[in-house]
This record gives sequence, structure tokens and C-alpha cells, in this order.
Amino acid sequence: MPQTTEPLVALSNVGFRYPGASSDALQGIDLTIERGAFVAVAGTNGSGKSTLCKTLNGLIPNYYVGDLTGDIRVAGLTAAEETVSSLSKKVAYVFQDFENQLVRPTVYEEVIFAPLNFGYPDYKERGERALALLGLSHLRDRWIWQLSGGQKHMTALAAALSLDPDLIIVDEPVAQLDPQRARLVYDKLKLLREQHGKTILVIEHHTEFIADYCDRVILMDKGAIRWIKPVREALSRVEELAELHILPPQVTLAAKRTLEEERQEGESALPYPVTLGEAAEFYRQRDVGSRLNAVDGGSGAQAILRGTAKSGAQEPVVRFDNVTAGYKTIDRTPHRVLKNVSLELREGDRIALVGSNGAGKSTLLKLISGIRRPSEGSVTVCGFRTKDVSPERLADYVSYIYQQPEEMFIEDNIRKDISYFLKARKHPGYAELVDGLMERLRLAGLADRDGRLLSGGQQRRATLAIGLAMRPTVMLLDEPTASLDALSRREVAAMLSGELGSVKTAVIATHDMQLVAEWANRVIVMHNGEVALDTDKRTLFSNSELLRQAGLTPPQITQLGDALNLYPPCLSVDEFVRRVQSALKEEVPAWKPSNKASSTS
Repeated sequence: MPQTTEPLVALSNVGFRYPGASSDALQGIDLTIERGAFVAVAGTNGSGKSTLCKTLNGLIPNYYVGDLTGDIRVAGLTAAEETVSSLSKKVAYVFQDFENQLVRPTVYEEVIFAPLNFGYPDYKERGERALALLGLSHLRDRWIWQLSGGQKHMTALAAALSLDPDLIIVDEPVAQLDPQRARLVYDKLKLLREQHGKTILVIEHHTEFIADYCDRVILMDKGAIRWIKPVREALSRVEELAELHILPPQVTLAAKRTLEEERQEGESALPYPVTLGEAAEFYRQRDVGSRLNAVDGGSGAQAILRGTAKSGAQEPVVRFDNVTAGYKTIDRTPHRVLKNVSLELREGDRIALVGSNGAGKSTLLKLISGIRRPSEGSVTVCGFRTKDVSPERLADYVSYIYQQPEEMFIEDNIRKDISYFLKARKHPGYAELVDGLMERLRLAGLADRDGRLLSGGQQRRATLAIGLAMRPTVMLLDEPTASLDALSRREVAAMLSGELGSVKTAVIATHDMQLVAEWANRVIVMHNGEVALDTDKRTLFSNSELLRQAGLTPPQITQLGDALNLYPPCLSVDEFVRRVQSALKEEVPAWKPSNKASSTS
């Protein structure tokens, strides 16, 4: 049978408006995607990325009703004449809110669900193949409720792959995944493209993954396609991306600023390096690697790497004493999530809790909040043993902001949500406090909106307001920057770095290593339910072996410094550029410490 030359996806003048909306979510979309392409859709939250992709599998207009115009053809089918069911044989879709598409009790049953219901006689083989492809075979018989968020995400992708589709659409592939599993997902998507001829379309905010894996970038802006360009050209348009609040790779920003320092001019005529390998070569050509350590090395470097001393002068705000926690499986077999954890969290700590999916981070947060209780040992929070008080009582001291922000909205508008705790506690003057919080977090214009209908960044700001309205002593946040565009992520990071009122101790469970580098003054690494390391961020990013074991990857700018033998590790683009410029201005011999711990991954 001859191979077709028809594009896999062809859209002509496509428009769509949601019911009651004042403007089009899509307008005048013309798009062609060839078979075997690997394409990224970029844009800020609300630019139309997800809406565009939902037209390709029939969710629009069969599920999300509205006014759809134009022509959509996918895999030789006219989408308007197909159902979601019929298109799903050609188009696999993994949603940003992927947990909503998991419908069966175990991993294996979930993965075979679609081919079984379509009547494929080899449905079992399809399921096993999909599990093996994503390295999930060891989770085959695990109950869905036992999985971490990242494991659920991988399961949703495996279920999508079981139908052997032509087009695979993944909305935020790395959301809720630890850095190494995130790269594994992209490696698997690359494999599907290169060895199995699949066409891959990803909605992605993390431009370093776009640079490493994709061919082209579709830039969305206000429901329209602003342009479609090859990846290196697309990510080199730094000023234009900045206007749309899209953050290019850290190495691209660093190279641009270096060239500006050298040439005293704006955009370079040539594309900037956009991958780690390109950037390393860019700086090696300038002989940066042989100069950097002479400027930064010596006793000053060693002083940085000694880490942050922990004061024992204050009573701990939170204390874990030999804590073990877990649950019993359906067959009553105990499964330990945390094992003999002992920790003290003190006033002034800004703690990043990091580790691979399933390492125990969310469980540790729930133990502090009192939502869960230890099976062994004790947790003491603000002087109360959590075994002795209810979660409602602890809520006077601890605010826990969930990984899924929509779970925190219980009223029909965010003003009521933010007021709920204070009103229930009959706090005098709560209305003025709520007004102040909403003004501070730029929510006043959204006061009457349902939180579940807000954009991702707006939801994060609203949940932070809900948490701060409780006037807690301890603030806990689970993946606060997941699935956010660059603007929303910067806003959340700035809010967390600012004045948090009554908060004495803040703990963030995160896979966002840039947030760790920018925000934390202490890092606790969880691995297999235990505390593998309790340190500062520079020491963490110098320990390559632990990073590998814990499924962590340093920020890209830190990896670039490591590739150039920069020591101690760099934590930001500003720091890297400053140290590079200092090195380039001095003629000095190389200096490489013999005990340097590589942080490349």
C-alpha cells in the first residue's frame, strides 16, 4: 500500500467561541502538520493552545460545545464528521488534568481499557507493550490511588499509546514529573517518532525541552497563530517571546547577554544557542572554561560550599521524631511511604522538598498538616502532637495548598473561598483582611469569578490568598509552579519570596529546580521515603551522584557552568553572566579543584 503524502493535520480558517464568551478562543487558524513531525505549541496561559488541540480529537465541538467554523482534517478524516470515539483511534490525547482520564482501578486495567472496549483481540499485548515502553511494568498491578502524581501521568500516557495512534498530543508532558522522569517521557516520545513513525504534538512551557526534542514551534497569541518557525529560530526571538511572557532556555538568555556585552548591540544576526551542547561550544570558543575557575575558585568557593549552618537556638516549629507512615494495600499488606524520618523545621526556613515521584514529599506535607498521621513516631507542629489534635485545630497554624489548585475552591467565587476560613472562625474585620489580600495578589478584578474557571496562574494566586487568609505559622505548598507559563511562574515565585505575613516556616514540594535555586535557603532531598540529604542548594547541585539517585537535574544554567568546569555551581543566569564577564576581562591561568563534584546529568 503506497504511503500517503497528505499532511496528517490540516486546518483551514478554523475559529471557535465558547458559549457566553465575548471573544473567539480560536480565530483564523491555518495549520499543516506533516507525518512524523515533532511540534511544540507555545504561548501564555489562555492563548488558545489547549483549545486548538481539542479540535483535533473531536472534544471540540462534540464535548465542549460552541461555535466552530472552518475545516479540520486529521489522518485523512474530516473531524466534523467523526465522533470522539472514532477519532481516538487516530489521535491520542493526554490532558493537562490527566487524573480525570483515569477510569479503572489498576494500572494494567487502565492501560488495556481502550483496546479492550474497541474489540481488539490483542488488547492484552497492547497493554503490556505500552507499559514496557514507558518503564511502568513494575507498576502493572498497582492501584491507581496508590500512585504519585507523576506515576498517574505516565499511566495516562501508556493508556493513550495502547491504541497505536497516528498522532499523540500531550498537554504539558512534564507537569508533576521529576526532572529525570520528565526527560524519560520526552525520550519515549522521541522513540515513538523515530522508530514507530508517530507524529508528536506537545503543549509546553518548558522551552529547554522544546529545544532538545522538537522540530518546529507554533506560537499562539490571543487565539491566533502568531507564527510557525524552526526551533532554533523560534527560541532565538528572545524579545518577542519576553513580550508574550515566554521564557527561552536559560542558556539562550545567557548567550544573548554575553553577545550584547561583547558587541554592544541588540539581537544577533545569527540564531543563539538553544541547547546545552550548543551553549557549551559557544563559550568554549571564547575560551571561557579555561578562565572561569581562576576568578571564582579558591577559599571563597569552599566557603560557599560549606552550606548554611543550622541554628539550634530556637525551638523547632515542626519536629519529626522517627516517623514512619504509609498505608495498607487492598490485601492488607503494609506499604511504607516514609521510613524513620527525623527532622526539625525552624523559624526562617524556606525549605524546598525535592525528590523523585513517589519519594514521599506529599506524604510529609500531609503529616505536617494533620491530614495524615504517622503509624510510628510522632510529628509535633507549633507545640501540638498531631496525634492528639484534629486537622481542624491544626488549621489555625498550618496552611496546606494542594497540588491541584481546583481542589481548594468550594464556593462559587474566589472572594467567598478566601473568606471561608476567617468567616467560619468568626474573625473580626475579616472582610478588610480579604480585600487587602485580593488587592495585594491582583485578584480584585476576579473577585466574583469561580476559581475553577480561572487560568492556571490566576488559580495559583487565588489558592495562595486562601492559604495566607488563614494567617498560618507554617505554609505548605505542593508543586506551586506546575503547568504555569513563565509570567505566572515568576509571579508565584515573587509572592513566595515576598512578605508572607504570619508565616514563620514555608515548605514547598517541587520538581522545579529553578524555583529551588531562586527561593530556597534549605533543601531536603527525599529518596525512597527517607531523608537522603538536608543541605543548601549549592551543595545539592554539586552532588551529582545524589542528584542522579533522587531523579533530580540541576537548572540548565548550572549544567552549563559544570560543562565549563565552573565551580562552585551557578544558580541563576545573572550570576553566570556576571562570572563569565569577570573571567573574560582577566587573563588568568585555569584553576580546577581536584575535589569538584560534577553536577551534569
